[in-house]
Amino acid sequence: MTDVGARCPVCSPARKLPQLEIAPLYLLRGIAAAAVAGAVLGAVWGWLLPGGFGLFAIFLGIGLGYGVGEPVSLATNRKFGTPLQIAAAFGVTLAYVVRNLIVVEAILPAGDVSGYITVVVGIVVAVNRLRF
Repeated sequence: MTDVGARCPVCSPARKLPQLEIAPLYLLRGIAAAAVAGAVLGAVWGWLLPGGFGLFAIFLGIGLGYGVGEPVSLATNRKFGTPLQIAAAFGVTLAYVVRNLIVVEAILPAGDVSGYITVVVGIVVAVNRLRF
């Protein structure tokens, strides 16, 4: 018995939802979208908003996470799953690295608490954007 009635397990095997089936081409498209979005948003972040912002970093992280998660979702025809979540987290981290190379000329500066808050919030938002 299933949710829709009686089904033979041999004739109709259970399969994943189509949104969860991520072919290698879709995974590559998701990684490329995350890399491009992360690089562009990191450059914009570095040029327009170079300083630390305290509590505003939370809102910046929300925008950054959505700005990376949505292109990944669009590039993969709204598919979701763990590999795409990892790609989106990579995109947010790449945005932070690009921003640091523009502003500080160091990959991970020591006292950048608002930057770290922005990255953590951005990763959470991007991962939740690609969750079922």
